[in-house]
Amino acid sequence: MVPKGVFSTPLQGHLHCVPLSFSLFPRFRWTKSGQEFDPLMDPRLEKEDHSGTFVIPKNGNLSEFQGTYRCYASNNLGTAISEDMDFIVPNVPKFPKEKMDPIIVEEGEAFILECNPPKGIPPLQIYWMTIRLEPIEQDARVSIGLNGDLYFSHAEEKDSRRDYCCFASFPMIRTIVQKTAMSVVVNTSELDQHKGPHGFLEGWPANAILERKPSLLTPPDVRSEKQLVKGEDLELECIAEGFPTPIIKWEKLGHKLPDKARVEHHGKLLVVPSVDEGDNGKYMCKASNSHGVAQHFFTVTVEEPPEWVQEPRSQLHTIGSDIHIKCSATGSPPPVITWRVNGVPLEGRWQPAGGSSSFRLRLLEPDVLCVSTDLKPRFLTPEGREYSAVEGKAAILHCNVFGSPPPSITWSRDDSSGAVEGPRFTVHRNGSLEIRVVERGDMGEYRCLTNNTEGTAAIAATLAVRGTPPSAPLPPLPLHPPFQYSHTLLWEKDDMEIASNQTEDSREMCVVACEGLLHIICIDCCLFSLSNARVAVVWISDVPDAPTNLVLSEHKNRGVKLKWSPGEDHGSSTTEFIIEYEEGQWEPGKWKELVRVPGNHGSALLKLHGNVDYRFRVAPLNAVGKGRPSEHTERYKTPPAAPEKNPENIKIEGHLPYEMDINWEPLLPIEHNGPGLEYKVSYRRQDLDEDWKEHTVKRHSFIVSATPTFVPYEIKIHARNQQGWAPEPRIVSGFSGEDFPSAAPDNVTVEVMNSSVVKVSWGRVHKDKLHGHLGGYRVNWWRLRSRTDAKKKGQHGERHTHAFPGDRGHGLLPGLTPFSEYSLMVMSFNGRGNGPGSHVVTFRTPEGVPEKNSAFRVMEVQKHTISLAWSPPREPNGILTGYQLQYQLINDTEGLGPLQTVNISDPAATKLTLKDLEALSRYRFYLRSCTTVGCGHTVTEDSTTTAKEREYFFIIYRISTQGWFIGLMSTIALLTLILLIACFVNRNKGGKYSVKEKEDLHPDVESQGMNDDTFCEYSDNDEKPLKGSQRSLSGQMAGGESGDSLVDYGDQEVQFNEDGSFIGEYAGHKDKRVSTEIKGPAQAPA
Repeated sequence: MVPKGVFSTPLQGHLHCVPLSFSLFPRFRWTKSGQEFDPLMDPRLEKEDHSGTFVIPKNGNLSEFQGTYRCYASNNLGTAISEDMDFIVPNVPKFPKEKMDPIIVEEGEAFILECNPPKGIPPLQIYWMTIRLEPIEQDARVSIGLNGDLYFSHAEEKDSRRDYCCFASFPMIRTIVQKTAMSVVVNTSELDQHKGPHGFLEGWPANAILERKPSLLTPPDVRSEKQLVKGEDLELECIAEGFPTPIIKWEKLGHKLPDKARVEHHGKLLVVPSVDEGDNGKYMCKASNSHGVAQHFFTVTVEEPPEWVQEPRSQLHTIGSDIHIKCSATGSPPPVITWRVNGVPLEGRWQPAGGSSSFRLRLLEPDVLCVSTDLKPRFLTPEGREYSAVEGKAAILHCNVFGSPPPSITWSRDDSSGAVEGPRFTVHRNGSLEIRVVERGDMGEYRCLTNNTEGTAAIAATLAVRGTPPSAPLPPLPLHPPFQYSHTLLWEKDDMEIASNQTEDSREMCVVACEGLLHIICIDCCLFSLSNARVAVVWISDVPDAPTNLVLSEHKNRGVKLKWSPGEDHGSSTTEFIIEYEEGQWEPGKWKELVRVPGNHGSALLKLHGNVDYRFRVAPLNAVGKGRPSEHTERYKTPPAAPEKNPENIKIEGHLPYEMDINWEPLLPIEHNGPGLEYKVSYRRQDLDEDWKEHTVKRHSFIVSATPTFVPYEIKIHARNQQGWAPEPRIVSGFSGEDFPSAAPDNVTVEVMNSSVVKVSWGRVHKDKLHGHLGGYRVNWWRLRSRTDAKKKGQHGERHTHAFPGDRGHGLLPGLTPFSEYSLMVMSFNGRGNGPGSHVVTFRTPEGVPEKNSAFRVMEVQKHTISLAWSPPREPNGILTGYQLQYQLINDTEGLGPLQTVNISDPAATKLTLKDLEALSRYRFYLRSCTTVGCGHTVTEDSTTTAKEREYFFIIYRISTQGWFIGLMSTIALLTLILLIACFVNRNKGGKYSVKEKEDLHPDVESQGMNDDTFCEYSDNDEKPLKGSQRSLSGQMAGGESGDSLVDYGDQEVQFNEDGSFIGEYAGHKDKRVSTEIKGPAQAPA
């Protein structure tokens, strides 16, 4: 049989050439780029047995093996040809070193930063970032094109920076390369022509960029064509420039966009995944803004790759017979069909007949496709094949025979010597027997007999006939009462009886009986109830069984060949074998995947690390899932070898000045390949022509001391062990440590743009003084005072900071308070921190409009007048020139009457009375404070005139309706109550005693003064009255009268407290003022 070629693409230096099936040992040959190539002639190539596969080693110069390979597998019956295989040796892509001049653009102009990435192994990914690896923000104005360029629809001030970097990533070779940083300077001198009479932009914020209609940056021209193959993704891109920023919209002319289409990159990219013929047509992108429209038309043509409609089929023929090989294919554009015989183009008599889609010839020479002219019949169908058929359906029994001359074929039954005959039996030209409408009696053994002039042969075949399967799931079978408890349940699989409720191959079969009904929960069964049986045939797939007979052979240094025998696939072909390994030194007992091979392979050549104690196992995989792994092999320890790779992810950092920290990702233990691993760190100044400085370390970091501050270095890390060095490492670049900037920006100036915005300009710090990557410039500012209050001069307000990233010489400070005096200073900063500040610059902001008035109230309401009062604004933002009062009538439907305006020219005014208003009408009042610049924000108040001639709404009424006032009055009432209670307690604080007899009417003065601790105090001075003593109302006392006598009171009634204490108080002999508190109703004597 001619080998069928299944050839894979090159993978890690393996060029596979394995025939799918063959009956005679094939012969292999290779061509490289159209020339004969013999792998056996090169001792560096490793050749696999029993196949044409060879392995190109990774070490050495691989570029000489680069080319297009094709494998030919031949035997006596013909030749199979592989597809072309490209073996590519990638070179490390690099951007050319070049000096980039700054790109200077005017604000509002469009510009493009070109990337021009180097060529490399696809896929290619483009990133735009700063030197500090911060992505450039993309939006409707800024975007990355499909070609990798960075597009700006119009320039703005913030686009000025010195570190636009294009990074090209090649994931296949795990490489990222960086282009030299580009600098962009955006000039904003056009702002000057927009200044007003006060030296700032009128009506700020106003945009000084000249507005214009859109135009397309890419693609050029008006229309373009796009051709792609069916199944590919369609990507159409439109990037426009203009101001305002154009909006991109997409259309398909005459149709709506496909449902699967999506718009990306802020509308600039249209993606239609997996295109087909329905995606042909014309597409249009339209960029528009308020000034116009720009359009581009795409003509999209979807081509269909060639696809077989009818593939050529292998055939066996005898000499002298006609051959008709049919072949047809479709595609767009229509494919061209060519013919080859054993890899050789058809020539001479080998010509297609009836067009290129079919081929006819007559075999005239015996050495073309056969070995001998006469051949005894040979069966190509195996002996003893078993066939299954369902009763009532058709069955076909095969009998494929080859012989020369062509043999005759007959079929017979084992119980009959004659040939099978009848309308239900047909013997086809290829020897197959077809039985239409199979009956139960057709079950049995059949024989296929064939003969020609060279001999006779026969093979047997067996046909099994099963009952008709149910067209629906088996319904519950009723069990009649006589048989309800005496029925027989029989399970069969492939005519073999099995016990119920068993588990076979982890598939459980269940039977449930309840309430006289028998439910079958499994369709792979036969149920016999009485004489009734129902049959269903099921193909059950499972994961493959574990491979067996694992053998290690062909031990070649760090390579070994692993062979195995596949297990049963259980109805689903094995698609892959997963080879796993476990090493016994670093992670014993942990199995890891090593490689995968196709499911039709029974061996694999394993590439291993050195100095590792391996053992292997193989796990099969099919459409159902992953099967159990095989038993592991015996241990196999590879000999030590030099490392195959060097460390990756090298990072150069400078945390301190005069130092450079070098870190890298160490090799995994299994990658050491032998004992004694260490790293050689080599570095040198990039800006000087000097030799490499080298240090050997065992850790994965190294600190270079005493380096100049922030200078470029080249670094490489080379791994080695006791067996030797790894391949030559790649060189990476970085900088030594940063230090604070040492110089301050000079020539700091402030340009007032309007009352709340200023433009700050400064002289850039020289790069030699930055001592690091420039982060940008920082402006610190603070408010000194309001110009309306000269007393606060010299006081510092809250300090504010605003950072302007990138290398720029100016920036705008918004949000300032009008009519104020400010100070500011400018400093540069890098990754280390801020540099010194510039000299302090003081500036003043011009007048603005005032803030809202802090209070606005209705004070008095009458029938035709309303009195209003207000307070000045908290921030006048200038010198007040007066107020503007407006009012209007509001009717019941909330309609507004005409607006009346009253201009108050006195800035000190705080009240106003409006007259001649309508009675019982609601008015709304608007008040604004004004400066020379204009009037500020409005405060409003509503009020309704009364029906009476006079009615006052005093402040106390308005206040009494306020929640805070009610709370205050409640608190005062509570405190008053507490005070009264305290007074009452204090009055009753003294001791209680009963009223004595009449001698109590003449008490001893001293004892009374000492005992009465409530109203009297003792005095040792006769001239000094007791505290709180009472004089006569006439203010005089008769001379010689005793001070402690009760005669003064005459016959007047003496009052006592209810506890018996005397209410009256004594008075001294000298003239004193009347007490401020009179405790009783005593009267003076006559």
